[in-house]
Amino acid sequence: MNGADTSWIIVATALVLFMTLPGLALFYGGLVRARNVLSVFMHCYAIACLMSVLWLAFGYSIAFGDGGPYWGGLGKAFLSGVTADSLSGTIPEILFFAFQMTFAIITPALIVGAYVERVGFGFVLLFSGFWMLLCYAPVVHWIWGGGMLSDGGVFGETGVRDFAGGIVVHETAGLAALLIAVFLGPRKNQTTPPHNPGFVMIGAAMLWVGWFGFNGGSQLAADGGAAMALTVTHISAATASLSWALWERIKFGKSSLVGIVTGTIAGLASITPASGFVGPIEALIIGAVAGVLCQEAVVVIRNRLKIDDTLDVFAVHGVGGIFGTLMIAAFGAGSWVAQIGGLAIVGVYTIVMTLVLIYIVKAITPLRVDEETETNGLDLAVHGERAYDMSS
Repeated sequence: MNGADTSWIIVATALVLFMTLPGLALFYGGLVRARNVLSVFMHCYAIACLMSVLWLAFGYSIAFGDGGPYWGGLGKAFLSGVTADSLSGTIPEILFFAFQMTFAIITPALIVGAYVERVGFGFVLLFSGFWMLLCYAPVVHWIWGGGMLSDGGVFGETGVRDFAGGIVVHETAGLAALLIAVFLGPRKNQTTPPHNPGFVMIGAAMLWVGWFGFNGGSQLAADGGAAMALTVTHISAATASLSWALWERIKFGKSSLVGIVTGTIAGLASITPASGFVGPIEALIIGAVAGVLCQEAVVVIRNRLKIDDTLDVFAVHGVGGIFGTLMIAAFGAGSWVAQIGGLAIVGVYTIVMTLVLIYIVKAITPLRVDEETETNGLDLAVHGERAYDMSS
């Protein structure tokens, strides 16, 4: 065990949890109507709790067990055989479990942005739990757990390169979000602006800080590689924020707060898979392109395809993660065949598994709330609370 590596990953684990609670909750919560903000908080909080228990029970074993090329098996279910003295590389395995648990939390939490303001709470919990175990965890095994897409797998010696989750996190969550949005159909009221842009900015800032643990921690060591990953993450985020704001000003004559911070998230998602393989100049390029590319993806999905992916999960996270994954090959740090093949295999699997789970879960619990609940807001109707007391 290396003390410095262990100390850094303890910090990184806290940072990645901070991304979901409270970062993502505030970012998403500020973007919805005032009458739905608590429902968004509830979705993020409940998912964090449920994924933690499921990751302990089966998720970690499926992702990082020794079952074979397709899944890890259940040999490490409930952390069987893992003690305080067990090692994963130079850090305690129990710490590696905790670090990866925070990834298993934020990935289904990202999907929340696609279905806010109209989804049933039971569906959120059941779908998120099954999806993490049956979609996310196997993909983790394929790429990070020594499975079929890693080095020596189906693409030969040079396997799929995904440093911190462009495919594993952002492609899977983005595609699942898009499919759920299609099945749900659009909201009754799509014209209401974000009720609290200040929340959105604060949440985005928390995500930015937490992303240092997300990408820098994925080095699993306190060394120059972690420092480089952290630095390029920051550069991409900053550049994408500026390019989004500039493109917005060119098109509409104004740069918005919600726009610039959405650009930040686009830059962060895009650098995630490449953060362990590129330097500052490549990060500058990735960020500059991401701010424009993801903004245009929003336009295509909203205006041309007429899909109400409410908070643009696929356009920002899905497109950003896919773009960053391809940039690894473009900058010579990976194989085009492996990168495109990995995206295709994981994409098809995610689509099929997500569709199957949508059909199964909606047969158990309603996918969408009734029209009256949607009109009046989920906070009071579903959770019995209001975010704001207008009488005081």
